[in-house]
Amino acid sequence: MFQNCDKYLEFATLIDQLQFDVAQIEVNSHEIKLDLVHLQQFFREQIVSLPDIDSLEQPYRTEISKQLHLLEMDVMFFQAARQPITAKNRLKSIAERLGLIRKYVSSGLDQKIIQ
Repeated sequence: MFQNCDKYLEFATLIDQLQFDVAQIEVNSHEIKLDLVHLQQFFREQIVSLPDIDSLEQPYRTEISKQLHLLEMDVMFFQAARQPITAKNRLKSIAERLGLIRKYVSSGLDQKIIQ
């Protein structure tokens, strides 16, 4: 399904790195924001710009784009959290959203391997 699997694999690696950063005991909100910006930039420059999009790939790209936007909101809410419990809940939301994005990437790659 995905035309350039190597770009999606690289994107998945960036997602994994951000998931790792979010899971740390001492979470650095600035580092998470930088990782997010890098993830979004990679998606825009390396994936959205890919030519010859497969009609089955477009819904994945659309959903990943939507989830990246929501992830940005989650990170903003995390950065604004003042109470430790609120920050913990925001990190949980970020981790769940990253897991969802990762599932979309994995599902698309699995479909490509099957074809």
